[in-house]
Amino acid sequence: MPYFVIHVRTGSEEDFLSRVESMFDDSEARCIWLRRSLRIRRRGHWIETLVPIFPGYIFIEAEEISPTHFLRFKPIPGFIRFLQSNENIESLSEADKKLLLHFLSFGQVVEKSTVYFDEGSKIRVLSGPLKELEGKIIKVDRRKGRAKVKLDMFENSFLIDFGFEVLENG
Repeated sequence: MPYFVIHVRTGSEEDFLSRVESMFDDSEARCIWLRRSLRIRRRGHWIETLVPIFPGYIFIEAEEISPTHFLRFKPIPGFIRFLQSNENIESLSEADKKLLLHFLSFGQVVEKSTVYFDEGSKIRVLSGPLKELEGKIIKVDRRKGRAKVKLDMFENSFLIDFGFEVLENG
């Protein structure tokens, strides 16, 4: 089934989703907001939090999205536009869809990956969302337990941090 993308104001994804989900019945479309579990240090304490993988973007799985949908979405607070444009609403390309399905295979909330470091301090991913993205890892911060990954989607590149847990005896 095709996937479409709505660009919304960053930080308003949850509110936008709660308003949009009531517009579709389950058989017509499914709204997807991908998030990741990330460990953040605040005031000297580590806390687990959920942050969007693609901030400001909501995915819709539907057979089609027509320009009449634009008229239904336009008055919702936070709505910016459909991708490519409101006049030319296109589904994700095959490469973008493959990346989206990779993350969806872990659910809408992506947990940490399990990794180990070999003798040369090179990261090796054993399981989790980083498993097929090793070649896209740009930077590793062992202290924070994060890997910065370069993802290409919507003809743009995004640098996104993903959490990992280190398995000491790889």
